[in-house]
Amino acid sequence: MLHFIVRRVLLMIPTLFVISALVYFIIDLPPGDCVTSQIEELLARGDPDAHQRAEELRQLYGLNLPLWQRYLEWVAGIFRWDFGLSCQDTVPVADLISERMMLTIVMETCTIIFIWVVSFVIGVYAATHQYRWGDYVASFIGFIGLSIPNFLLALVLLYVGKVYFGLSIGGLMDPEYIDKPLSWGKVVSVMQHLIIPVIVIGMSGTAGMIRRLRANLLDELQKQYVVTGRAKGLPPMRLLVKYPLRHAINPFVADIGGLLPDVISGSVIVSVVLSLPTTGPMLLSALKTQDVNLAATFLLFVAALTVVGMLISDLALAALDPRIRFGASSEK
Repeated sequence: MLHFIVRRVLLMIPTLFVISALVYFIIDLPPGDCVTSQIEELLARGDPDAHQRAEELRQLYGLNLPLWQRYLEWVAGIFRWDFGLSCQDTVPVADLISERMMLTIVMETCTIIFIWVVSFVIGVYAATHQYRWGDYVASFIGFIGLSIPNFLLALVLLYVGKVYFGLSIGGLMDPEYIDKPLSWGKVVSVMQHLIIPVIVIGMSGTAGMIRRLRANLLDELQKQYVVTGRAKGLPPMRLLVKYPLRHAINPFVADIGGLLPDVISGSVIVSVVLSLPTTGPMLLSALKTQDVNLAATFLLFVAALTVVGMLISDLALAALDPRIRFGASSEK
């Protein structure tokens, strides 16, 4: 097991290096740079020093250097937690990300817990009550979650939450708690504002996992060892938990690797619609303005979450299913 973990960690390093290079160079491909739009505004105002200001800004951001040199300096700065300057506010990228990272982590953690809990409960119930009303309701929720875009569901829930339930909408807390120290009232306000974002972002992921868990569990419940267990008089709950459910949730656990980046990527548009002060709107703005340092740093974090999530899912599968062995030889 230790050898497997070390090998996977060592493999992550070149993988992330290649991903970072692709992301950095692709973001820089469109013509112009992050200074172009600022200079166009100065020229529109008739500023005679616009071109001189452009050269100063390009030197400040290092845009006068070759692309490969800027990339190497950015990579070298990662090990010092220095991701360069952002063109948006002329502040270090690390400061911009740290301001919003905590709220993003809280929201994404709540979303992942919501997906797992709801998917597990509904998926198991739908499989053990096949063709009953609960199964049809679970199927309906799955189809709705897969078919409705997140931003449209966000707008609907905003209206329903405000009009019928009086929930606060917009942002992740009430305005009076912004820049205030942590308190019980602030925690309650954050939890109230998280209800709609968590449901919206988690709906599509929940729908897919419900369908997969239901299908896998139905397949296991029809196998011969389950029939034998029933014939021997095993209690239904013990029989379900000890054997078929344990095997059916293998794909459920394997989805950990893809769930983390999917949740983060899906929250970008939803954060814009709901005016959430997370990293999503910041990433969208960075891509629009070609803020290479900021956008590449955020996407590198998503890639790191992906490879770490895949490692966690592999280790969890090995702990869950004794049939899985790392580095096992195919020879008998």
